[in-house]
Amino acid sequence: MSMSYSAKAVGVCCGLIFALSTAIADASEQVTPPEQHSDAESQGWLEDFLATLGADGEFDSDKLIDFSYLPGPFYNPEMDLGVGISAVGLYQYDSDDEVSQLSSLVINGLASTNGALGVAIANKTFINQDRQRFYLNAEFFDAPDVFYGIGYDNNHSDVNRVEFNQRIMSVNPMLLQRMSPTSFVGIGFDFSYASADSINPLDSSVGTEILQDSSRSVGVNLLANHDSRDNVLNPQSGRILEIDAAFYRQYLGSKTDFDVYNALYSEYLKTGRGEDVLAWQVRGRFTSGDVPWDQLSKAGGGDLLRGYTSGRYRDKQMLMTQLEYRLNLPGRHGMVFWGGVGAIADNVSAFSSNQLLPNGGVGYRFEVKPRVNLRLDMAWGDGDTGFYFNVNEAF
Repeated sequence: MSMSYSAKAVGVCCGLIFALSTAIADASEQVTPPEQHSDAESQGWLEDFLATLGADGEFDSDKLIDFSYLPGPFYNPEMDLGVGISAVGLYQYDSDDEVSQLSSLVINGLASTNGALGVAIANKTFINQDRQRFYLNAEFFDAPDVFYGIGYDNNHSDVNRVEFNQRIMSVNPMLLQRMSPTSFVGIGFDFSYASADSINPLDSSVGTEILQDSSRSVGVNLLANHDSRDNVLNPQSGRILEIDAAFYRQYLGSKTDFDVYNALYSEYLKTGRGEDVLAWQVRGRFTSGDVPWDQLSKAGGGDLLRGYTSGRYRDKQMLMTQLEYRLNLPGRHGMVFWGGVGAIADNVSAFSSNQLLPNGGVGYRFEVKPRVNLRLDMAWGDGDTGFYFNVNEAF
């Protein structure tokens, strides 16, 4: 379940923020005799409104956690009318630490008129002069989802749509230890539970028996990476090469035995045009063993191949690449343009050039805190589209 809101009306919120902040910038350029207005008055109610939300583009070190709050209404056929909110907090784990970057806590929540509820938490804490890093990801959802079977042929057919209500709970803490100036190793724990009810096959011919059984996955994560990025949340230079292996076993509490391997390479290049950045990524997720339906590799959603409905394309293996140009505009505004392609398959040898999933899109960015962007993306896939409201970059 992705916390990116694939919704129509959420653009109202982002458009409002854009209009307000642009008005502030325009007003600041007007010549006003200093005797007529104090500095506080010249800021006006528009800037005060953004400051009330915490979206002032600054970090207040006097606060335990300096939060910004970004609400937005949404509508989609699955969830009806609802509201989502992102709370973005920055903090210093140790005020005397001048090496570590700012730690972050992002909380995304949603509620809709048909009873859908969800919250996702992403925490990154930088400790002891950045010698250690602690990451925590957690999700709790009771919300509608879709299933198109397993494999490209089933997934690509619109008639195979199955609607159901999914309840999920997942917690994934990980501790990383620096081994060199640009490398880390890490160990973590992953617990995931998923169940499906109110299964409606509509006109689909795909089997839904797999959804009848709840899933419980409990495993251990091992990670190694080379990471020279200048900032984890919003890199402008550097690269990351990372391999993450997770082993789920019945003796740990998992219902089945299976393995998951994630591999990624991302690079960020300054173009020489102001603060513009060219970013690209190659990413794969590969599984083996008795993989439950909720742990299959997926292509789609707000991060993995934007433009495709999350949950539609799923199989044991996934491979994708994307290239994105990040254009900085005056003030706290920005735009992005990207293209990519992905594929899913039952095994690595079955990837086919005839079953590719191309995508592309355009997005707007607004800096709410230092190196923390509000993200509004419109994406197009092969016969599918997506509209995403989120915080931080897709990669």
